Amino acid sequence: MPKTSFHVLTICIVLGVVFLSSCSSARLYKRALAAKPYDVIIVPGIPFNGKEWDLKMKGRVIWADYLLRKGIATHVIFSGAAVYTPYTEARVMAMYARALGTPDSCIFTEEKAEHSTENVYYAYLMAKKLGFRSIALATDPYQSNMLKGFIKRHHLSVARIPFRIRILMKIDDVHPVIDASPARVDPFRPITQTQSRRYRRNGTRGKNIVFDLP
Repeated sequence: MPKTSFHVLTICIVLGVVFLSSCSSARLYKRALAAKPYDVIIVPGIPFNGKEWDLKMKGRVIWADYLLRKGIATHVIFSGAAVYTPYTEARVMAMYARALGTPDSCIFTEEKAEHSTENVYYAYLMAKKLGFRSIALATDPYQSNMLKGFIKRHHLSVARIPFRIRILMKIDDVHPVIDASPARVDPFRPITQTQSRRYRRNGTRGKNIVFDLP
């Protein structure tokens, strides 16, 4: 295949994925509006560099805050351990949420998960133990779609509310500053040093979870 044709094909595939993600997000958002309020939303963690949030963390935290402000959800569970950096992801995200004005009474953290499948499962268990019934996953469209099969395969009662990019673009201009030192783990070793590549790959697929559904 000529190089130019390959680039055109790649662009078409990317645009196609973006279009499908946008359509899916719109459909799921409309469904969430009809089913609101959810008792709690689950927000998977993102590694923190110790200085400022990246675009993915910013998007997930802002989206969670938006869903709570709009009454689409009443509580949030941020999920994530200190995995690749010395900062517990759930704690950092909770700090940013508070800085945006999310009430502390609405925030919970799950600090065991090291993979996205574990984010969903361990936060789901926490939600059930807290007495929450209606639960949804709130994250970016790509991760939401990737976790769709895991949720279905393990019969988890978790709806999905992925980003609406158009909504996020309107509320993107926020720049909270936090002191992340309380979220720092010391001593710390990244997951790349404590787990083999094969074990991490299994973790990504949810194969390291000992399932104990209520």
